[in-house]
Amino acid sequence: MSTERSIQEVARLAGTTSRTLRHYDDVGLLRPSRIGSNGYRYYDADALVRLQRILLLRDLGLGLPQIARALESQPDEVRALRTHAAWLRAEQERVARQIATVERTVAAIEDGEEPMAERMFDGFDHTQYREEVEQRWGTDAYTRSDTWWRELSDDERAAWHQRSADRIAAWREAAERGVDPTSDEAQELAREHVAWLSSIPGTPRTPDGAGAPDAYVVGLAETYVADPRFAATYGGPDGATLVRDALAAFVEARRM
Repeated sequence: MSTERSIQEVARLAGTTSRTLRHYDDVGLLRPSRIGSNGYRYYDADALVRLQRILLLRDLGLGLPQIARALESQPDEVRALRTHAAWLRAEQERVARQIATVERTVAAIEDGEEPMAERMFDGFDHTQYREEVEQRWGTDAYTRSDTWWRELSDDERAAWHQRSADRIAAWREAAERGVDPTSDEAQELAREHVAWLSSIPGTPRTPDGAGAPDAYVVGLAETYVADPRFAATYGGPDGATLVRDALAAFVEARRM
């Protein structure tokens, strides 16, 4: 029989409050495993695993309705937690690199030296995702993308970041308005999204070189919903789902 813990003990262990846990119960997000004859709530191991997922998603900035939909869309807790653990490890590495970079800069300034520009931005670039890119799409994909990025000027990088930010903002705004993924507006966003993907060296291409293959676009779109990092980028599960469904509809339409 799984060990049960009282609501007070769970609140203490999780760094939250009994009031918050009761609210999670009231909105159907986290049910206690048992309510005792004294009215106290008790939580077993399964409930604690669900609470862990809730707190992890909350740290990504998701609201409670978005968290509920995320939990529902990915019922496989082990798979979901492994994905989140991978993201946390990547973040841990990135933050450690940033700390070391800042400490080197502080030490140089205190010693009256000029900080080394070549080492001032370690941990701030896109290479934090190198291993993931190589595992998913191959070493050549990362190499070509990395070479392209490093050859851009500062102005070109700024323009690329702005284009990406504008694209994400448009998706988020459309999701907030409840835009239909098959609508003309969503399909235009999907067309621009595929064009953006196809413009990045290292992205898989069709044999004729016309752009990103349908299978790649659809597979990546599924990742937007399955991976909490992507979901958070697009404003949560609703935004990620709009992007996925719109891209799927776009691919289906161009196959016809």
